[in-house]
Amino acid sequence: MPITLWTGFPGVKRPSTKQKVKINPFFYQATSQGGGWPMSVWLTPDLRPFIGGTYFPPKDLGRRPGFKTVLMRIMEQWQENREVLESSGERVMDALQKATAISAHAEETLPSALDVAHRCFQQLAHSYEEEYGGFNDAPKFPTPVNLMFLMSYWSVNRASSEGAEALQMTLHSLRMMALGGIYDHVAQGFHRYSTDSSWHVPHFEKMLYDQAQLAVAYITAYQVSGERLFADMSRDVLHYVSRDLSHQSGGFYSAEDADSLPTAESTEKREGAFCVWTAAEIRELLSNTVVEATGGATQADIFMHHYGVKDQGNVQPEQDPHGELQGQNVLIVRYSVELTAAHFGLSVNKLTEVLASARAKLADVRGSRPPPHLDTKMLASWNGLMLSGFARVGAVLGDQTLLQRAEQTAQFLRKHLWDEEGQHMLHSCYRGDNMEVEQTASPISGFLDDYAFVVSGLLDLFEATHTVQWLQWAEKLQNRQDQLFWDAQGNGYFCSDPLDPTILLSLKQDQDGAEPSGNSVSAMNLLRLSHLTGRQEWMQRSQQLLTAFCDRLLKVPIALPDMVRGLMAHHYTFKQIIICGQPDAEDTASLIACVNSLFLPYKVLILADGNTEGFLYEKLPVLYSLIQQEGKATAYVCQDFTCALPVTCPQELRRLLLD
Repeated sequence: MPITLWTGFPGVKRPSTKQKVKINPFFYQATSQGGGWPMSVWLTPDLRPFIGGTYFPPKDLGRRPGFKTVLMRIMEQWQENREVLESSGERVMDALQKATAISAHAEETLPSALDVAHRCFQQLAHSYEEEYGGFNDAPKFPTPVNLMFLMSYWSVNRASSEGAEALQMTLHSLRMMALGGIYDHVAQGFHRYSTDSSWHVPHFEKMLYDQAQLAVAYITAYQVSGERLFADMSRDVLHYVSRDLSHQSGGFYSAEDADSLPTAESTEKREGAFCVWTAAEIRELLSNTVVEATGGATQADIFMHHYGVKDQGNVQPEQDPHGELQGQNVLIVRYSVELTAAHFGLSVNKLTEVLASARAKLADVRGSRPPPHLDTKMLASWNGLMLSGFARVGAVLGDQTLLQRAEQTAQFLRKHLWDEEGQHMLHSCYRGDNMEVEQTASPISGFLDDYAFVVSGLLDLFEATHTVQWLQWAEKLQNRQDQLFWDAQGNGYFCSDPLDPTILLSLKQDQDGAEPSGNSVSAMNLLRLSHLTGRQEWMQRSQQLLTAFCDRLLKVPIALPDMVRGLMAHHYTFKQIIICGQPDAEDTASLIACVNSLFLPYKVLILADGNTEGFLYEKLPVLYSLIQQEGKATAYVCQDFTCALPVTCPQELRRLLLD
């Protein structure tokens, strides 16, 4: 019998072999001009796909065959025409191999970063939705890769109208998401996407990779704008992850489901049941009168006004096709705190106190509701993204608690998702029944994303803590990634080990979507490592990688905004910011804080602590010639093997970095 591979059905886990999840959508799209989840693909015993489809109803529905009918028909065809089906599978695989090939041609060179970046900006501007921010129509996704590109584009085009527009698009999108129902105003964290253009009614699933990338996007927005909302949002997202998605070992779980039981007595789960409220519930919970408010307003009156709560519910029927949210309210900020405060005759400080108290009461009640299912799988790739989130937010805010949590994550990755004997990453581990970390009987080796995202996180952690062991491990992982995944003929990295006999197609992911692609992240990792270790071959490898994607970058850069950032880094040249000083000294901390307060997408930060026998001095001999001036912590900004005059004052360093 053929093998049936189900991917995306409720209650059925997607296959552990990540590569098959990538191949099967390619197969279905190529053979039917369609795609999407859930997806069913039938494979031959040697794992070649030959029939695919998306959703099949459990039973026959009109002219649409049910899943049982489909199975019976496929069985009949397999028994009667097996050779035809197997031959068809082989032809399709050959065609897919050619169609998905990405490689550098002899005549190709690195594309123009200025042209590609400008085209990427134009394509994003064309798809930008001006009223509520974000890109394209509903369903609307946060797309952090787009936002990070736009802020990077602004950073090198600050004086131009295009740069100003890029920044406005980003900040407006982030503000509207923070106010919208896609954000959980009671328990923090972002839901998967919005079903409408105004960010109001979400699909209530929460994904770890969204939290990680949005924490970085919000703290970056704080760096470029100084707007406190963005810093608060990044901190709140990390608070949610620490509270609800964390394992005691230091790892992070993958997701929370969208649906749950409305009450303990319920037998049927509903979308958003854990998160939504009726007006009656709000009035009962927040019945106390706010003495300072005009007209005898209760806490419920103020809360309902501010968060758009209505007696009949605030979800439109077209946003609720299955009627699961009828009469319910998804909290969304309808007014600024200034307007709500004025409406009820309150000071802004008092209103903030009233709303915070109300949210805390609702959080207590939610704690007694049946929670959504928690996916306790821990993935190396997503934990790498989360490592970056804690490291970068902690560095910008100078928050040692966040940095300690980041180091705990790195230790978890090394202990549970690195095979020291085999010298390779593991893709995943799990929470066992006893709450301990467990592995499957046959652990899955890491894919490109696992290496690339963890290396990126380790580099962020090194620059945040200046602990050399994290840079050393990043270098080791990059070496192993190169050995396993690099395409020596066509350049770029394969998604999985091309020598693995179980892999049907050697693919290179060419799209930055909900997550950046492993190649996009690697393009920047290689550049950073080159400037942190002095290994010029990694800069050349980064260029070779980008050349392999030249055609894609030139035609549809919007598909690879994170890779465009890597291309821009080659054009604008990395800065090496070297702080010479004692690690615990106040003047050293002041210079480091100055650097961390700025968004400098094309830089590495190095602390030269005078340990001339250490790893950094061995890798970067230039450090021997850089010393403190007059006994004070001193900053050197170097570019293209040339260093500017040393500075000891944070204000002078700021001017130098922004020049």
